[in-house]
Amino acid sequence: MSGGRGLLWIAASFFLLSMVVLAESSPSAPAPKSPPVAKVDPVQETVQGHKIVDPYRWLENGNSPETQQFVEQELAYTRSLLDPLPGRDKIQRRLTEMLSIGTLGTPQMGGPYYFYTRREGTQNQPILFVREGVHGKDRVLLDVNKLSADGTVALDWWFTSTQGKYVAYGVSAGGSEESTLHLIEVATGKQLPDVIDRTRFSSITWKKDDSAFYYTRHPKKGDVPEGEEVYHVKVYYHVLGTDPEKDPLVFGDGLNPQDIPGVQLADDDDSLLLIAVSQGWTKSEMYVADLKKGAAPLKITTGKDFLYDGEIFQGKLYITTNEDAPNFRMFVTDVAHPQRENWKELIPQGDAVLQSAGVSGGKLLAFYEKNVSSLLKLFSIDGKFLRDVPLPGIGTIAGIGSKWDRDEVFFGFQSFTIPPSIYHFQLAGGEAELWDKVSAPIDPSAYEVKQLWFTSKDGTKVPMFVFHKKGLVLNGKNPTLLTGYGGFNVSLTPTFVGGRYVWLEHGGVFAVANLRGGAEFGEDWHRGGMLDKKQNVFDDFIAASEFLIAQKYTDKDHLAIQGGSNGGLLMGAMITQRPDLFRAVVCQVPLLDMLRYQNFLIAKLWIPEYGSADDPKQFEWLYAYSPYHHVKAGAEYPAILFMTAESDTRVDPMHAKKMTALMQAQASNGQSHQRPILLRIETKAGHGAGKPVAKQIEEGVDVYSFLFWQLGVNP
Repeated sequence: MSGGRGLLWIAASFFLLSMVVLAESSPSAPAPKSPPVAKVDPVQETVQGHKIVDPYRWLENGNSPETQQFVEQELAYTRSLLDPLPGRDKIQRRLTEMLSIGTLGTPQMGGPYYFYTRREGTQNQPILFVREGVHGKDRVLLDVNKLSADGTVALDWWFTSTQGKYVAYGVSAGGSEESTLHLIEVATGKQLPDVIDRTRFSSITWKKDDSAFYYTRHPKKGDVPEGEEVYHVKVYYHVLGTDPEKDPLVFGDGLNPQDIPGVQLADDDDSLLLIAVSQGWTKSEMYVADLKKGAAPLKITTGKDFLYDGEIFQGKLYITTNEDAPNFRMFVTDVAHPQRENWKELIPQGDAVLQSAGVSGGKLLAFYEKNVSSLLKLFSIDGKFLRDVPLPGIGTIAGIGSKWDRDEVFFGFQSFTIPPSIYHFQLAGGEAELWDKVSAPIDPSAYEVKQLWFTSKDGTKVPMFVFHKKGLVLNGKNPTLLTGYGGFNVSLTPTFVGGRYVWLEHGGVFAVANLRGGAEFGEDWHRGGMLDKKQNVFDDFIAASEFLIAQKYTDKDHLAIQGGSNGGLLMGAMITQRPDLFRAVVCQVPLLDMLRYQNFLIAKLWIPEYGSADDPKQFEWLYAYSPYHHVKAGAEYPAILFMTAESDTRVDPMHAKKMTALMQAQASNGQSHQRPILLRIETKAGHGAGKPVAKQIEEGVDVYSFLFWQLGVNP
């Protein structure tokens, strides 16, 4: 089954700074009585006709001694307030117990083998296992926990070869996500000498005889303009046992530097290569290369602002797209005549959003979302509906494992109260059977999940999940934690997060708002929360907050909010647009200076979603909400925990540093010990992917002790 229109940059988890490292950095330093006073060194410039003054531009240089001193002082202040909070030991014990339930990945098939990842107990990173036969004996194939004492080397991705002889995998250190590709022989567990660097987020497709693969790679520093080596991704071809530096270039010259190609050989024909090129989160293009003829790849899409994903099977190209169909549909065409005028609709658009579809066992397996929950449907190869695949309940399909020539399918499933579970079924018929699961020390029957609908500022109906213990009294004073994301075509569907139970078990309410900008209701929903319509996301979240208060779940003194990455931008907008509405904010790996964000790390990739201040029209809407530019001197703000990471290669830590300095200087509570503004920076960690469990526990202790303190919860 094809991978669908999956995103490369979604913030799936957000973590905080290691308390152990901080304690060791200054063991005898006295506890600060107030936050540091950051130097004010204004930089004034005129941007699109507006005078912009940035008092903390110097904090953008993370390597300067001045910035490092500021960070050290901020961290000491943060520790001085968080470490003495009561109940931290109890929070740590429960978090350790809940995170020790581990994780379980969806199996993938290759030849006689089944591959999957599992993490158990206090292991920092998942282990890649292999077994022969669907119920065979597991064998450890790759354990990255052995590659670093502190668990900070992560397994970023892995691809099994067609016959299952090899696995190509990427590893990176310190949360950097800067993957290096390695190869391991499955039968023996031996490492092959082939090592390929600069393979961050690599797309890989193997030849049928396992002798070679096509893959994507970033360029060398020096081969592109300074500061641009993170872009310019191209497709190469590697034969096992050869020098990767001599791998021939297959595709990529002439692309926009921020275009991202992905590769997939035809299911049953090594001579046909399908290349999908992502151009942001609303547009992609597709090319077909006839490798036998040696001709240049043929572009088969028309340059319109739509998304396309495909798969080649038995001379037919199956295309899933939102072209003139915001809920997506599927087309089919002959590979020999793939031009747009030859496409025929195979599966029409429906009331559910088609998230991905592909060939499985000679049939079409389609994954949908309807009202923010997953559906799985089976069609014949000519598009005739065959049956729904029953799921264990209302929840989320978290991964599918299938192949074009296999009659069996695996899928992962979870919900707010169901830990990760793997199911297996035969396409020929029969119910899905539980293959394996993660067990958690909770009683699901003790909790209640509701999906509520509220009305946003412009009249749009927006859903929200509310999750709490049964028997909750709507007294208007329940401690409530609300989160959201609202961007990049990402759906916030029901998922199991063990750490949340620390909150729920203390009488807390957990709420997830499904804001515009996400994928929950198709491309119209996504586009309703991006570019010049980004304010809709913020309005939706404000409306969700006010709804929780109106329905007597909570009040302004007991409402906290949390979000990371694009959700961190959301938190920044809430801080500056409605500071009166929340008691506490956890703002993780955030974007906050929206006039300069595009100048750092990989942020040019996000211009199609946000826009750029370099464009006069786009500047106006960015300036209208950029949190860093809307802090008001003398205003009172919620208690805030800004969280970022030293090795974040997605969102530069400068956002959190500058915002902390500005708010501590200008907010009426900037120097407050009771309603503080704090900064926490994780060491040897990045945006969130690959975070070791030890650091996750440390993060959770800080987050929940901060929230309990601010909302008056006794831990």
